[in-house]
Amino acid sequence: MAPSTQSKKLLLDVGLFAVSQVLFYYAFKVVMNQMDPAKGKRKESKAKSKETLGKLGIDLASLDLSEHEEIIAGEVVAAEDIHVSFQDIGGLDPIISQLREAVIFPLVYPQLFDSAAGLFGAPKGVLMYGPPGCGKTMLAKALAKESGATFINMHVSTLTDKWFGESNKLVAALFSLAHKLQPAIIFIDEIDSFLRERSRADHEVTGMMKAEFMSMWDGLTTSNDTRILVLGATNRPNDIDSAILRRMPKRFAIKLPDAHQRRNILTLMLKDIRLEPGFDLEALVKKTDGLSGSDLKEACRNAAMVPVREYMRKNLANGQVDLEKVQAGKFDIRPLALRDFLRSDDAEVTAEPLD
Repeated sequence: MAPSTQSKKLLLDVGLFAVSQVLFYYAFKVVMNQMDPAKGKRKESKAKSKETLGKLGIDLASLDLSEHEEIIAGEVVAAEDIHVSFQDIGGLDPIISQLREAVIFPLVYPQLFDSAAGLFGAPKGVLMYGPPGCGKTMLAKALAKESGATFINMHVSTLTDKWFGESNKLVAALFSLAHKLQPAIIFIDEIDSFLRERSRADHEVTGMMKAEFMSMWDGLTTSNDTRILVLGATNRPNDIDSAILRRMPKRFAIKLPDAHQRRNILTLMLKDIRLEPGFDLEALVKKTDGLSGSDLKEACRNAAMVPVREYMRKNLANGQVDLEKVQAGKFDIRPLALRDFLRSDDAEVTAEPLD
């Protein structure tokens, strides 16, 4: 029996309605995608992660990363992008030796440290603490350069998101990505700002992030054969939550350099600088007592600029330096002298002479 005209019209209306709903769905999806404020960030993160993992010889497509893991992958640092090695660090040889033996070797050569109880493996967390400017971040850079492990330089801003629950997903993605790329080191600079002591005054999102971080770091789903290390640096260790400190059993105190360490640091920094004959390094070592490694670098930089400023002041013509002469290398800057370390930025003002 042929369908009536009314039935045909009903079927046509239903078909048109279905098609219109499908078109509306895709149009709405395109509009919302264009209006998504995080679209650019996700696109940028994916491009950055593809470039970084490519330097490590890893195909992004082969990892099958989630949207959140792609964001975290942008924080991976390739060894070739780091220009600091253990040889560039002076005065911290004992700590460097311990980092090699307790961190690098168990992570990179697990077969040599295999045991049923997991007693020989690398610790789950390492904390470096001490006054500012003593080389904590520099040690982390050298560790990333020489460890051979995947190094994730985690910024807290990457883990924070305005949408409720997204921060927890990013924390979970951090550890899931580290698991896929293990052996891996997760470095958090100024860790006290993120994992400080918990209190009732904490925001709900912050508390959830800390709980998620600790659970993924050392919770029910972790195992002894996981080669993931969390490396933290801080100058305020007392502000870190006790549960976090429990997960960082290996701790290194990076103190102000002593005389022997200052000598090594100064020798390293001045190795490519022309010094005047009879340069008294020991007197400089004594004069710099109480300075950090960063302070010593700044002192060397300021002193090295004194002969340069003197040359420029003597060879100025109409307020300009003869660039052709400089580019041709026809200029003579005097050797660095000990007195240059006692001069202020104004080369005409000197400090009190050494004893």
